[in-house]
Amino acid sequence: MTSSTSRRRLAGKCYCGAVQYDVADEFVYALNCHCSDCRRTTGSAFKPFAGIERHKFCVVAGEDARLIYGDEMTHDAHCARCGSLLYSVVREGHWVHVTMGTLLDDPSIRPTAHMFVGSKAPWYEITDNLPQHRGHVGAG
Repeated sequence: MTSSTSRRRLAGKCYCGAVQYDVADEFVYALNCHCSDCRRTTGSAFKPFAGIERHKFCVVAGEDARLIYGDEMTHDAHCARCGSLLYSVVREGHWVHVTMGTLLDDPSIRPTAHMFVGSKAPWYEITDNLPQHRGHVGAG
């Protein structure tokens, strides 16, 4: 019997639909990041993201419509038209952090902790029971 989860693919896109991606539903970790950079790039109190090996992620439309902040090894990818933050390439270019709000399909993973709560927005109160880390969480 074959596991449907290991072969399941998820679709994602920016707000205007100019950039679309495909990713395996094989995320290794998912976290809520409260750092000031994530707050500024999303315009929200925190960024829920899921981490996956880079080769399991693919931009399928609008590659030329992306605005890349950074270099090949570490960058944030936004839609140049609507500004949506779609994903970040991290960990020496080997991993992608997919912003969970851009997924069209429901991933099998859920965030397991909050990170960088030491710099969270003072006006936001964390009300769930997930573990809270003042800084970075060593994951995956």
